[in-house]
Amino acid sequence: MDINRAREIADSPVMQDVRYNGSPIYIQHVDETKETARIYPLDDPDQEFEVPVRSLTEPSSSMAMEVEQMACRVSDSRIEE
Repeated sequence: MDINRAREIADSPVMQDVRYNGSPIYIQHVDETKETARIYPLDDPDQEFEVPVRSLTEPSSSMAMEVEQMACRVSDSRIEE
């Protein structure tokens, strides 16, 4: 995840599906200077820690990108026929 998206999620009142090592987490704060995020697992809010922003993922957005790439490949193959 890039720093701008992490900051956008942290500032938003809407809960987003964000993962760290496959586990759903909540982003409390983003430190743009260090490019880190203070997070906690949704199932254990007392376990707060700091991680590199690049280690965070948004499963729904990566799925959307994969679907879009597949659609482009299908479209390209039809043009070649």
